[in-house]
Amino acid sequence: MSLKLGVPSKGRLMEKTFAWFEKRGITLSRTGSDREYAGRVDGIDGMSLVLLSAGEIPRELAAGRIHLGVTGTDLVHEKLPRWEQQVEQVAPLGFGQADLIVAVPACWVDVDTLDDLDAASAAFRARHSHRLRIATKYHRLVREFLTDSGVADYALVDSQGATEGTVKNETAEAIADITSTGETLRANHLKILEDGLILRSQATLWRSRVARCADADKTVLDDLLDRLHRAA
Repeated sequence: MSLKLGVPSKGRLMEKTFAWFEKRGITLSRTGSDREYAGRVDGIDGMSLVLLSAGEIPRELAAGRIHLGVTGTDLVHEKLPRWEQQVEQVAPLGFGQADLIVAVPACWVDVDTLDDLDAASAAFRARHSHRLRIATKYHRLVREFLTDSGVADYALVDSQGATEGTVKNETAEAIADITSTGETLRANHLKILEDGLILRSQATLWRSRVARCADADKTVLDDLLDRLHRAA
């Protein structure tokens, strides 16, 4: 058995993860073609590379099928209830920064805060006989945030892509989504609520609390963590 490290399987997130480890003397690389999800680790013995989608990594960590994994804070918090009991943060990687926010149409001049949204939601339901719709793929995080903020009269609708366009397409009245620069929001005539920040996210290295480790694996893990902490 070897220590298993899960990293995103494609795109800039994979490339930046490879570069982050490279700076710390550990080389991650694909093996085979770009369509194969196989890889290797050089620079430390006893570790294997598993290429997964970023969204799969929290589940694999929680199931103990990988020992370490790189994915966004937002995905861990959304996909793993009581995530602190299943994984622990090893190191933020300093890239992939984005904020999970609540945004409404820019033309809603009287809606700037969550209190305003709560009032608008009640008025919307009274006028239209159905709840104001908020498009998101972060159902658990958004529901918990709005509940804690006292917003009640709304319905979450699932959106797995192009969430900013749901208001223009009239499939939702507001959104809760990840944004890094806000440019796409502005292009779709949306504004972030003044107190609408749900979570700040970035790419992070996580360790599974439940993955089984043989003595040899523990030695490799201790060596890796020591090297990462010295390089921090």
